[in-house]
Amino acid sequence: MERFRGRADLSLNDTGFKQAEAAAQKLKDWQVVAIYSSPRKRAPQPAEPMARNLHLPVQPLEGLIDIDFGSFQGLSAEEASKLDKKLMDAWIEQPHLVHFPKGESLDIVRQRVLAAVEELEKKHKDQTVILVSHTVVCRVLMCAMLGLDNSHFWHVSQDVNAINIFELRDGA
Repeated sequence: MERFRGRADLSLNDTGFKQAEAAAQKLKDWQVVAIYSSPRKRAPQPAEPMARNLHLPVQPLEGLIDIDFGSFQGLSAEEASKLDKKLMDAWIEQPHLVHFPKGESLDIVRQRVLAAVEELEKKHKDQTVILVSHTVVCRVLMCAMLGLDNSHFWHVSQDVNAINIFELRDGA
């Protein structure tokens, strides 16, 4: 982890834009009815090439917003360790037990993202939608979809601009 970005409203770099274009190419022939994204810049920006290819707008969805790292927001791992080594060690070893000061825990993120997914499932039953979010949100969602608790957070690999496919049937 370079920095605790969380809620920072940062733009993608050139590599990020290239990766977004590549992901969009892989999805261009999908039968998609909607694209939802975290409202933070670094989520709608990679969604834009998908939206362009699929002729759909990108709809902001608060439930997909990144974790609030609170006091750790914007810090490097080294800076965070100096601020609170015990919490930083816990984040690495037992992330499911960490609640960032003035911020959130993985459980809070999970509740928020699952509530958003549940609403989208009702709205788009048996339809394909694209969700574009952040690494923490995607890992937590993957854990939930795989029936894993948040203690498996670091065991779920999630590359930048990864494409994860989930099929929901009757709420499961």
